[in-house]
Amino acid sequence: MAEKGTGGRRHDGLRKGDRVAWSSHGKETTGEVEKEITSREHTAGRDVAASSEDPQYKVRSDKSGRSAVHRPDSLKRTRGKRND
Repeated sequence: MAEKGTGGRRHDGLRKGDRVAWSSHGKETTGEVEKEITSREHTAGRDVAASSEDPQYKVRSDKSGRSAVHRPDSLKRTRGKRND
């Protein structure tokens, strides 16, 4: 369920440069948010059907250097802040 006051988003506030972790093949992977996707587009090798009500995030893996797209409920913010 989405948090109250977030416009339906679970992770309102993830932005470019945020450090995040996610599960990949049963192991935790870390990386950095490259961008919030809020419209339909082709990125990271696939078609992404995102919207402002259902955003997705393009992230770059620290380990592989490759980009992937994840829904906000699969990402958790980790220590380390973006470079503002």
